[in-house]
Amino acid sequence: MTDSANPDPGLRERKRAATRTAITAAARDLTSARGLNGYTVEEVCEAAGISRRTFFNYFPTKEDAIIGHAEDDVPADVIEEFVAGAAGSPAGEISPTLFQDLVTLSLRLAEDMTESEEETRQLIGVVKKEPQLILRIIGVTEQREAQFARDVARREGVAPDHPVVQMAVVLLSTIARKSSMAYFSDGNTRSYPELLLENISAASLLFSQPFDSTASAAAEGNA
Repeated sequence: MTDSANPDPGLRERKRAATRTAITAAARDLTSARGLNGYTVEEVCEAAGISRRTFFNYFPTKEDAIIGHAEDDVPADVIEEFVAGAAGSPAGEISPTLFQDLVTLSLRLAEDMTESEEETRQLIGVVKKEPQLILRIIGVTEQREAQFARDVARREGVAPDHPVVQMAVVLLSTIARKSSMAYFSDGNTRSYPELLLENISAASLLFSQPFDSTASAAAEGNA
């Protein structure tokens, strides 16, 4: 078979990702200019240079196109590098480098977020204009967190509902959201990685303090 008959899967996925990005950019531009109800799917297609059929192959509605796909913000190669970090640890045991590798992963993703800062600011502006989109964002965020839990679980060789996996997802997601809110706030002059590391360090300091689970249980029993 020729190369054209059996295209590189990586190239095919990059083309798909580029198409998704073009559709999302067009939908956000039109929403910023006219509001959510001020344009049609056909106009999104024209702006993105695609057919109506192609649009619906990627997104079911304009609202979904504005928010984008859950996987678009997380490069597969970065995730696979993170998963490979526990290769030397026994499956089913939490690896000793999990926390450090989670911090490294967060910083790698922060680099990508900085590169797409203008798109993020555009989305913030669109959501301010059309606040009903918040529910869509919550839905995509839940999908991303569920996938993150699966990735951490795959790395550690445990189930996605393992308490350490769940806490990793909750804490890192919360820290990332808090850092993003501070970074995109009016008047901020600090970099996103700086804010992210500050918040991770604060959480690390808090959870490094002694904790006596038996004393806490006794206090609960006496309440």
